[in-house]
Amino acid sequence: MYQYQKSNRYFAQVSTGLEELVKDELTELGATEIQEAFRGVYFSADPKTLYTVNYNARLLSRVLAPVISFKCHSTKYLYKTAYEFPWEDFIKLNETFAINAHTSNSSISHSKYASLKLKDAIADYFRGIHGERPDVDTTNPDVWINLHIENNNATISIDTSGGSLHKRGYRMNSVEAPMQETLAAAIIRLSDWKGEVPMLDPMCGSGTIVAEAHMALNKIPSGYLRRHFGFEKLPDFSKEIWKDVRSFYDGKLLNLSKKKILAGDKDAQAVSNTKINLGLLPYGESIPVMKRDYKTYKPETSIAMIVNPPYGIRLGKDEDLSGFYKDLGDYMKQNLTESTAYIYFGERKYLKNIGLRPTWKKPLSNGGLDGRLAKFELY
Repeated sequence: MYQYQKSNRYFAQVSTGLEELVKDELTELGATEIQEAFRGVYFSADPKTLYTVNYNARLLSRVLAPVISFKCHSTKYLYKTAYEFPWEDFIKLNETFAINAHTSNSSISHSKYASLKLKDAIADYFRGIHGERPDVDTTNPDVWINLHIENNNATISIDTSGGSLHKRGYRMNSVEAPMQETLAAAIIRLSDWKGEVPMLDPMCGSGTIVAEAHMALNKIPSGYLRRHFGFEKLPDFSKEIWKDVRSFYDGKLLNLSKKKILAGDKDAQAVSNTKINLGLLPYGESIPVMKRDYKTYKPETSIAMIVNPPYGIRLGKDEDLSGFYKDLGDYMKQNLTESTAYIYFGERKYLKNIGLRPTWKKPLSNGGLDGRLAKFELY
């Protein structure tokens, strides 16, 4: 038996700042014994729950199944241990693989070199048996392998997600520097918007916030468009359980977005991209996406405006946007009475330019930027 089979313990990689939200989400999906750790959380799950988490979790980056852990003080021992591991249980000769590696506070200090030695061990293992080896594909491999070495303790894991879970599959067309899907999902969750009032994103870009709101409202699994998952490569994978999980959640889909979600952008290409992307999701074509400036929206009822305005650092530009944010604040005061706004500030210095006191501010990073999500209640 492999390590994950003995313990039923897995590790979910999580973006900094989302740990508490992820713990709540994992609990909702049936995981137990959830424990926060560096860059993620550990949790316990049976196969059904593991498949459920991968298919539905909106906030995770990936889920790792540890197969072997060992003391590791040198690349020579890393190679020797990996060479003796039965890789055919996870990788077929005609399949491809790739390795993610991370080292810290260890004798092996170079992550790329550690990854190279593990790759060599896997290749030599297959050569020793078959005289040939599987190929490496760092873009879209059949099997992702994770190597983590900390304080000279090494763990080799199989990525049960089959690549980062933020890649939902709906983003076919994109604008410059789009928001990551997991961050957009976190913003929707923090807003606590559930369709009670219409939601508006008047600067939709490629439509990531709109798509995540649509998926959450209509119970569309985050992995609905993914073609395969890494857990399908585990030796104890059950096709029957996976079929039941997928059928159960696919049977819960709703169609509630019409008149509940509004989107727009002043850029025609952004509007086109958003329509194309939403069209890949069930009932996504029901969401109106219009080419118009945000200032032209004059809601007659209470709404929830959820928006990620453009900001200089994200676009690699050094420009002063204080005037833009002042205008945005003035628009909110004049037009969003009895409404709520959730604004993501990639550059938090612009919070003061809105001219409104936020109900709360929460740190959320995006692409290494220390951003803030702020809630504004307008009366």
